[in-house]
Amino acid sequence: MKGLLWFLAVATAAVALALFATYQQGYVLLVAPPYRIEISLVLFILLALAAFVALHWFARIASNVLRMPANVAAFRERQRHSRGIEALRGAWQAYFEGRYGRVEKLAARAYSLEESPAVSALLAARAAHFMRDPDRRDLWLTRAENAEGQDRNARLATRAELLLDERRFEEARQVLAELSDHGPKHIATLRLQLRAEQALQNWDEVLRLLQMLEKRHAIAPELAAQLRARAVIENLRKKSLDAESLAAFWRSLPERDRRNPRTAVDAARHFIRLGGCRRAHEIVEDALASAWDPSLVLVYGECQDEDALDRLARAEGWLNAHPRDAALLLTLGRLCRQRELWGKAQSYLEASVSEQPSRAAHLELARLAERLGRTDVAATHYRSAADEGLPLEPR
Repeated sequence: MKGLLWFLAVATAAVALALFATYQQGYVLLVAPPYRIEISLVLFILLALAAFVALHWFARIASNVLRMPANVAAFRERQRHSRGIEALRGAWQAYFEGRYGRVEKLAARAYSLEESPAVSALLAARAAHFMRDPDRRDLWLTRAENAEGQDRNARLATRAELLLDERRFEEARQVLAELSDHGPKHIATLRLQLRAEQALQNWDEVLRLLQMLEKRHAIAPELAAQLRARAVIENLRKKSLDAESLAAFWRSLPERDRRNPRTAVDAARHFIRLGGCRRAHEIVEDALASAWDPSLVLVYGECQDEDALDRLARAEGWLNAHPRDAALLLTLGRLCRQRELWGKAQSYLEASVSEQPSRAAHLELARLAERLGRTDVAATHYRSAADEGLPLEPR
């Protein structure tokens, strides 16, 4: 439709010009003494239009000639940029493929072509690091730091990660602290901080970082639980110098950590060592109410205290749900021995051995036999306890 309109417009103009030329009798007189030039008006108009068109095209050609150096420079810049992008793209592909020699070669080419020089240098530094060439790695890191651009966070994160790989944990923590001070804490930064703090055994900080990662769903629940248990256990060991510090730390833990069998066992044993048998028993009872665990049951009978009869009654209640649990039977035997219930103690201990022989149960039976003056039986159990093939305690 648009083409048809243009055609009609041109045709109309041509017809109008033809009619104008046919009926127009005017002329143009040009005087330049001693010359006089007389031409028709129509011819003058056509010559003027032709001169305008010629002048316009001459001006465009002259402009293009004058701009040619700049156009050539822009063309070369586009070519350089294209080659740089191609080299950088190839470097990333080689990086993901694990071809680190090619990574450094292509990244160096991209760097020389000034294509994202900081990123290219960081990529080359990673490649040199994985090829165990620290001198070239440090050279590329220096080039990245000297490159212009807003790549500060990338430089710091890369340096921290490479320091962690070299087990230079204190230096890595300092770099990560600088990274955190100048912006929000990203998930990758938190993960690097977790590695550093875990290696430096800063367990309070490990717990804080784990909490932040879990809120963002940035760590597998199984791994988080494992790391949290380790951090709590190590903190319990550090706080176990006095009962007050230990109790304060234990109260500060969330319920899921207090009911974790691994942490509950460790906490109970620390309280027992500090003379807090009652507190240890409460910890075990709370944890067992959440999930049954033989290691917790064994701790329940380790400490001799005046509440042994109450613990015996509670443990016999557990026996209804776990009648063949060797660890529970061993604990019942120990509790009966503490209350000098020799017959019941022997029955429980022998039942534990019949369910799952263990060196701990044989030793308890040997001591009980010595107490009762049955040295031959005691000697038999001592020999059985010396069997290295038996587990130390029931599992």
